[in-house]
Amino acid sequence: MIRILGIDPGLRVTGWGVVEAEGNRLRHVADGIVMTDGDASVPSRLRALHEALTALIAAYGPQEAAVEETYVNANATATLKLGYARGVALLAPALAGLSVAEYGAKTVKLSVVGTGGADKVQVGLMVRRLLPGATLKRADAADALAVAICHAHHRTTRVSWGRAAVAGNGR
Repeated sequence: MIRILGIDPGLRVTGWGVVEAEGNRLRHVADGIVMTDGDASVPSRLRALHEALTALIAAYGPQEAAVEETYVNANATATLKLGYARGVALLAPALAGLSVAEYGAKTVKLSVVGTGGADKVQVGLMVRRLLPGATLKRADAADALAVAICHAHHRTTRVSWGRAAVAGNGR
């Protein structure tokens, strides 16, 4: 059994979710959000996000983490701030010694809903169906659990590809 932390990064609201995967079986462990103070400076908000993610990792003990990739939008400043939050979301589990995977939104939606064009409502409904007991107070938590589910489905393939690449390398 493997415990996975899924993270949907954001500077204002970061969703998180923890699942346990054993073969094809998934079990909901916990989910929620980290909110930062919108009136605080960006460095203070990033520190708060890092501290919260570090506390979650200590509390739930995941062995692996998965983070949703950032999409670029028309507002360059918003994209940059999202990139900062994503950097912290990648760094916190890496500093804790976890392997960290990254997945694009379309891959996550395809893995959970069956179509890369699913909307947030569809993702939330499928997450609830796949993980009975998930609280999902916000779409950010549902998205984070969807990232964890996606990783659970893809991790064995990623591990196999990694081993094949090393084995074929001749080193």
